[in-house]
Amino acid sequence: MKKICLVCGLFCALSLPSASQNIIYPTLKSLLAQEGDTVAALRVEKRSQSRIMLTGGADYRIEAGENGSMRRRLKKRTFAVRADDGRLYVNCRKLRYKKLRFGSWYAPAVLLDGNLYFCAVPLGSVVGGNFVEKGDVKLGGKIGEALAASGLVNKRVCYELNVRLRKIEFLSEERMLWLLRDRPDLRDAYLRGGNQEARNTFGCLLRLAEGE
Repeated sequence: MKKICLVCGLFCALSLPSASQNIIYPTLKSLLAQEGDTVAALRVEKRSQSRIMLTGGADYRIEAGENGSMRRRLKKRTFAVRADDGRLYVNCRKLRYKKLRFGSWYAPAVLLDGNLYFCAVPLGSVVGGNFVEKGDVKLGGKIGEALAASGLVNKRVCYELNVRLRKIEFLSEERMLWLLRDRPDLRDAYLRGGNQEARNTFGCLLRLAEGE
């Protein structure tokens, strides 16, 4: 009986995913289907403000140590990564908002109601609509330099990737309130935040997705 219990315990241990595992999704389709490749050793690093000002891009690097092929895969052939702590990051390399580039590297993201939401720098009309004093800055071209010149290096807003249309839109207050229509507590918390910055919006999205 003891031997049987030990064997069953071993099978259970082998069948459970390792706490240190990360999941790589090569495409949006694979992310939606939750069909990714499991890898053990990845490191999520917050990029410094100085690096973002120099080269632009999103807030996080995801590295694979000395594994050169995995580094290249993460940089160019990966759509999203689910880190070992459960957090989701989307690769901004090929994402566009009204033909403007977000730059390289990864942004925090969440799947909700079949669409993908992520937070990144304000681009184009988002600047004029939400940061009026910076409205003359369109943040096209060399985004890092534009961020430094405009004082927007610390600002983040949320975007919605509509899966059906394959189109990225700014997550407006009107759209956000619709998403929160069945959660008056989160709706009130969002309105109390009083702005469209991601620290207000993205926190509500996470809580909504987690059912808190």
